Amino acid sequence: MLAVSSAQADSIKRIVHADGTIEFSNVEESQPRASSGDDTVYRYKDDNGVVAYSSIRPAESEFDVIRFQCYACDPESSIDWRKTPLFTRPYRNEIKTAAREFGVDPALVRAVIHAESAFNEKALSPVGAQGLMQLMPGTARELGVENALIAADNIRGGVHYLAKMLKQFDGNVRLATAAYNAGPGAVGRYNGVPPYAETKAYVHRVGILHERYAAR
Repeated sequence: MLAVSSAQADSIKRIVHADGTIEFSNVEESQPRASSGDDTVYRYKDDNGVVAYSSIRPAESEFDVIRFQCYACDPESSIDWRKTPLFTRPYRNEIKTAAREFGVDPALVRAVIHAESAFNEKALSPVGAQGLMQLMPGTARELGVENALIAADNIRGGVHYLAKMLKQFDGNVRLATAAYNAGPGAVGRYNGVPPYAETKAYVHRVGILHERYAAR
């Protein structure tokens, strides 16, 4: 998912704990609970009628259950990334066009889309990331993407951002994809792939997918 260590959608915060686990919440909690990439997120209204999100089930409020699914960044994923079926046909022209425009390997683009959304153009996350390449609204605006749920616009915006990360990290694909997941600031602070379990899993799996798509 394209997000930095604290992202907002209705004031939701993405908290990366010291052990690399991820928590999403817009509620101040005295004892935050660490969560994995596949934990349940609860959406409800607090006593003031404000929509709230938390990884802890509300005791007295009606709520909706939202399951956050980070397709390629759950460290406990049982998917065999060397054998899982590839998406070689969808959005062929859109990927080719954007990859040529921004000078990015189309196999890498396809790998990132696979990792981000499994090619679901309507994919949404509780923190607001949208579409095939899971663009955060603020990032989408900066890239000139008016509607991130339109496949061609989402791909162009995501490839543009990926190209920026590749340029910033001197063409290093591992660092660029780490920045795509955790933000360039985190990569800079750690002078390499951040020690977040989610990000390490993501970078490794994007690498496998990149290799496989490049061989097709």
